[in-house]
Amino acid sequence: MKSTLKKLLPFAVVGVLSGATTVGVQQYLSHDSNNSDQSYFTKSTNASFVGMNTATVGDDFVKASKTTVPAVVTIKNYQNRASSRASDQDLFDFFFGDPFGGKGQQRQKQQQQTPENIPSGLGSGVIISPDGYIISNNHVVAGANKLEVVLSNKKSYIATLVGTDPNTDISLLKIEEKGLPFLNFANSDNVEVGQWVLAVGNPLGLNSTVTAGIISAKGRGIGILSGQGKAANPIESFIQTDAAINPGNSGGALVNVNGDLIGINSAISSTNGYYQGYGFAVPANLARKIIEDIKKFGIVQRGFLGVNSLDLSNDQQVALYNREKKTNLKTGSGVYITGLPDNSGAQDAGMKVGDIITKIDGANITDFADLSIAIGSKRPGDKVQVTYSRNGKETTSTVTLKDQKGGTSTRTKADLSVTEKIGAEFQSLDERTKAYYGLSSGIVAKNVIEGSEMAKAGIVDNYIITDINGKPVNSQKDVESILNKFSGTVQIKYMDDYGRNYTRGFKMP
Repeated sequence: MKSTLKKLLPFAVVGVLSGATTVGVQQYLSHDSNNSDQSYFTKSTNASFVGMNTATVGDDFVKASKTTVPAVVTIKNYQNRASSRASDQDLFDFFFGDPFGGKGQQRQKQQQQTPENIPSGLGSGVIISPDGYIISNNHVVAGANKLEVVLSNKKSYIATLVGTDPNTDISLLKIEEKGLPFLNFANSDNVEVGQWVLAVGNPLGLNSTVTAGIISAKGRGIGILSGQGKAANPIESFIQTDAAINPGNSGGALVNVNGDLIGINSAISSTNGYYQGYGFAVPANLARKIIEDIKKFGIVQRGFLGVNSLDLSNDQQVALYNREKKTNLKTGSGVYITGLPDNSGAQDAGMKVGDIITKIDGANITDFADLSIAIGSKRPGDKVQVTYSRNGKETTSTVTLKDQKGGTSTRTKADLSVTEKIGAEFQSLDERTKAYYGLSSGIVAKNVIEGSEMAKAGIVDNYIITDINGKPVNSQKDVESILNKFSGTVQIKYMDDYGRNYTRGFKMP
């Protein structure tokens, strides 16, 4: 029962965890900064609505299409597929479709024969500055050893991956060009359910495709980033649309009738892998904040409230919690605090177990999705007004958000530890396992971050690392010691689940 509870109740320090899971989702797919570079990230606030006059609607769609199509690109992901696991193969099929014209399982059998000049995956991206910055999904670029960007005019470029964030499924790329068409960010907080929108991307290999629909819902938490995207602290508060989105649309634009960017298309809910009326996009305000962080700091700045929590809107979670803890909580609106780590921002502000969070900065919090984006779009050191109910009485406290290490200031890549830079944590290998495999040293990889240097080297959770740069490793401290202040190519020897040994390398970030 305890293991089941852990799967359903994301008792992690929230920044916030996206715990709500939508049954039937099978396919993986603002915060204004005074320090943001406004020349790169233009924000539009003039979101408008379309009347029901047919001629007007048609004219607006044509205008928005002409604005959007030149700024949406195709992204080709090239990677060493032979070193990828079957599950990773399947995810690429779900997200991008199959560029080889067959099913993913058929292609899997032909991995060794796949030519190097054929992409492993196809997705979309959006140009957001005239000098070549492009926003896309993290899953579009994951695992790539080369990324090719093709404009709507068929011009092709090799892109540099500036940074990624699996927790929001956002990535930032750069191509060397000037005078490019680009899209402005709209204020996604202002969009309304029922508003006309266009989805622009490259579904199923069909370049520059425009589809129209409405916003079907806001604030959707579908549990897909933690479930399939390997995100440690996912932020999910998707814009839902019925504009047709299919594999290959990932990373493309969701725009209003002015052609302003209100979201980045990321996922679909489907029983067959193709459009059934439910598409999901990362809100522009959240995407913009992530991109600004990556560009300014090199890493995403994430603020955490610091509570363990239960989504009261989730009947199944509440029932399971009641059964496990012998409580009698009622389902409803809000997020129930089940625990507070020491020295967390929430604890410092006087919040306690049993409080029910109902508002952040005056905005209603009905479920995890609301709390996820309200806190997850903030930075360490930001202050938020948290309204909570305690024994039927409502109280509002000011909470200073902290990072996962308890800090309240922003950090750059230079401030990261070695393990943060390479994207994994490590546990010492017990003597019994060493003896079983005939090893004299070894550590176990844990919490390997998708797209990290460790992941690019082919390492996933539970692989055993025996040597780094020719030196045996037996603890995380050994890794820090060997790679601290090291620059150049790192050589890693490791063993997979089947006892097969590999030697791989990466350039120390």
